[in-house]
Amino acid sequence: MATDGAQQFLDKFADPEAVANYAENPPRYVPGFADLHRMTGILLAEHVPEDAHILVLGAGGGLELKALATAYPGWRFTGVDPAGAMLDLAARTLGPDAHRAELITGYIDDAPPGPFDGAVCLLTLHFLGAEERTRTAAAIRDRLRPGAPFVAAHGSYPQDAARDRWLDRYAAFAIASGAVPDQAHGARDAVSKAVNMLSPEQDEAVLRAAGFRDVTPFYAAFTWRGWVGYA
Repeated sequence: MATDGAQQFLDKFADPEAVANYAENPPRYVPGFADLHRMTGILLAEHVPEDAHILVLGAGGGLELKALATAYPGWRFTGVDPAGAMLDLAARTLGPDAHRAELITGYIDDAPPGPFDGAVCLLTLHFLGAEERTRTAAAIRDRLRPGAPFVAAHGSYPQDAARDRWLDRYAAFAIASGAVPDQAHGARDAVSKAVNMLSPEQDEAVLRAAGFRDVTPFYAAFTWRGWVGYA
């Protein structure tokens, strides 16, 4: 479950206007957003078969589902997200590929047992406290075939004296990418106050504690980090 502070972000995904405009925001706030999806596919494709079954946690909106489905036409997906409206958007985003994805409203415990050939969790784990983050990552690992890849990317930046500087850069990037300045600064303050961010070192330790091996960082962009590890 999300931390109490992060719940305010998740509650927005029940707002029809926020859902309708969702696709505009991630590229403004996440540097290299499309490239993150491209790298995710490459990392999965190194180890999964051409007819792979991929678990996607935090699948609402469907942007990563669409990118992966387009690039890898033999794959099928199980997507899980607590926001039903966002899963409806994911189905619309997938369009003619929607039949390749089973979409489940819920959390990791609501996902089928697998085993899956790979798993993805993008822009999601930062909503969870450290203990729940570890439990969720372990539950993902339990649903994977031995050696299967897991790609995770989310907010993760130093939690020391430089923390505010990184948050300022987060807002500045969004503004430079076309976000309304008041909204970007509001998002910056909300992240600072409400989301239980960890440092990159702590996040990597979470994945190792969850049982993933050979955990390797592959993406670093201002306040965002990404890793690949193997079950």
